[in-house]
Amino acid sequence: MTGDSSASGATRKLARHAATLRFEALPPTLVELTKQCVLDTLGVSIGASTLAPEGGIIHEYVTDLGGRPESTILGFGGKAPAAWAVFVNGSLGHMLDYDDVGEGGHVSISTVPVAFGIAEKIGTVTGKDLITAVAAGTDLHTRLALAVDIPDWTMTEGWFATQLFGYLSGAATAGRLLALDETGMENALGIGYNQLSGSRQMAVGAATHMRSMQAGFSGQAAVCGAELARRGIIGCKEIVEGRYGLFRNYVRTETPRWGELVGELGTRFPLLKTHGFKVWPACAYTRPTNAAITQLRDKSRVRPEDVESIAIVGGTGGTQLLCEPLASKRRPRVSIDGKYSIPFTTAVMMVKGSVTLRDYTDEGLHDPTVLAMADRISYRPDPTAEKSSANLSDGTVGGTTVEIRTRDGRVLSSKPDGVPGDARNPVGWPLLESKFRDCVSFSAKPVPPMNVDRVIEMIRNLENVGNPTEILSLLT
Repeated sequence: MTGDSSASGATRKLARHAATLRFEALPPTLVELTKQCVLDTLGVSIGASTLAPEGGIIHEYVTDLGGRPESTILGFGGKAPAAWAVFVNGSLGHMLDYDDVGEGGHVSISTVPVAFGIAEKIGTVTGKDLITAVAAGTDLHTRLALAVDIPDWTMTEGWFATQLFGYLSGAATAGRLLALDETGMENALGIGYNQLSGSRQMAVGAATHMRSMQAGFSGQAAVCGAELARRGIIGCKEIVEGRYGLFRNYVRTETPRWGELVGELGTRFPLLKTHGFKVWPACAYTRPTNAAITQLRDKSRVRPEDVESIAIVGGTGGTQLLCEPLASKRRPRVSIDGKYSIPFTTAVMMVKGSVTLRDYTDEGLHDPTVLAMADRISYRPDPTAEKSSANLSDGTVGGTTVEIRTRDGRVLSSKPDGVPGDARNPVGWPLLESKFRDCVSFSAKPVPPMNVDRVIEMIRNLENVGNPTEILSLLT
């Protein structure tokens, strides 16, 4: 690995890029996308404050710890030390499984909560600063994922990329706001690296609360790492290219794509080609089957009462993980299990023609019509399907086919080549604003409609906002 000339000094190059990135270097399309990421992340985090019971537990735990009131806790209000506020907010961000996706998992919950946590603590951050810091973090996160050359690697090697890479992308975000130079940034990344975790065991069988808290742990550690680096603590060196660096120790590859990692830093931003917003509040691996059901309902005019059986065929390792064991996937007990179930979510889409937050409430999980449909859904792997190292973020949906057998003997199938909200099928501000309003309506601490309007206006013009932390005041 170190014999590759492009690997030489890779960590230092990434640290220099994160430390020196300027707002003026960001393409207008990236500025716009980053603002949308901010809106979306704040919304889904706030919605979890009542829709996810574990959110209240975490909030209560952090509140009981006490400490200096530095940064706002979303949904609930009140403040906590920055690292602990980020722990709560990052955890809330994935509890609805409605947060955006990019190469390497959920890039915004790994960066946006960190950015606001640090911004409130230091108090001198502008809208341009916040956008630049988030862009630096998401760029690093995306590049790390694109450099992986192992097919379906998050399954075969057993990691959640959101958490694994989030320690580094979060550190880059925090370090940029703390104005670390490249040496300080390298130390922040090194301290973040020393805390890496995110085993996929947290999602084997019935989903656990750990699956939703990935970015809470990585965000808290990222804030800690950047602040320690600012105080002079020296972190690990050569964390990506080293003998025991990221690719060898965690990803387990000797041949990462170095050009994807360090090529055209500051001029190429791969997030633009790999990012997607969720239009349905469930795991990203449910999106291909949702898209297929939508096509079959719309084009073939299949109605719920026409369905004899539905087969999910092929897909990635993630597709199989969300289909097995079939019996429990058909009968999720709690919200997070439903969101992590292709049979249940597919049943919702077939019965209702859409999937909403309310479908994962207790009432939705016990809908007899949906459960009857779920009993007709099965899964079978496709050993001939080609595997990809993509992470279901850019519309590469893993070759998933949905076959519907109707009661009159027809067999209809759909194999979508993209999903709504991905980079090739983007959604605009109107949909994201509607989604934001819906999510905020579930806030534990009600937000006045006029405040919601003002927040949307501020985020749409974030580059011109002098103090973006005012957004948090309006929301809490």
